[in-house]
Amino acid sequence: MKFIPSIQAGWLDGARRQPSPNWDARPPDCEPSLLVIHCISLPPGEFGGPWIDHLFTNTLPPDEHPYFAEIQHMRVSSHLLIRRDGGVVQYVPFHGRAWHAGRSAFYGRRACNDIGIGIELEGCDDSGYTDAQYQQLAQATAAIVRRYPAITPERMTGHEHIAPGRKSDPGPGFAWFRFRNGVIQYLNGRSLSGDRRGKSVS
Repeated sequence: MKFIPSIQAGWLDGARRQPSPNWDARPPDCEPSLLVIHCISLPPGEFGGPWIDHLFTNTLPPDEHPYFAEIQHMRVSSHLLIRRDGGVVQYVPFHGRAWHAGRSAFYGRRACNDIGIGIELEGCDDSGYTDAQYQQLAQATAAIVRRYPAITPERMTGHEHIAPGRKSDPGPGFAWFRFRNGVIQYLNGRSLSGDRRGKSVS
């Protein structure tokens, strides 16, 4: 049986907690029913530093990098970050509304933050993602689906799909079939033996 972590009081077991101030309550009767995949790297194209934590906690030092001076005023967050090595960080409890989607719509439903859970992958639009990231993403998503069953495979989408023309992540390097297949296999208790070729489908 494949291990699926539990969710306790909105927090994923095994994730490092780094609470962000950038969230608020969802509107009444807005249970999570949408999963949005993003990607992020700070500085752009660089991996492994502490700067994503700083961005989501409003402590990004503007003098550390020219790009930081451009974005340090932003007040943004995500529920989860999955790093290149598979490390998982949680910033906002799942029942809370993280500020990740911005102007967005999913099949006519606007303001996707109201119903969405946002997961950031450390990466770039034009690069692939690691085996460790796919494994942790599938595992975390399976836990989220168990808690919020309205999030079906059809309601797992990318930032690029809910904000077309404005956003392009997670990009062509993300393998949608591999991700969704991994989630299904976790939920069915099977080992991850899905498509390893990284074919990307939407």
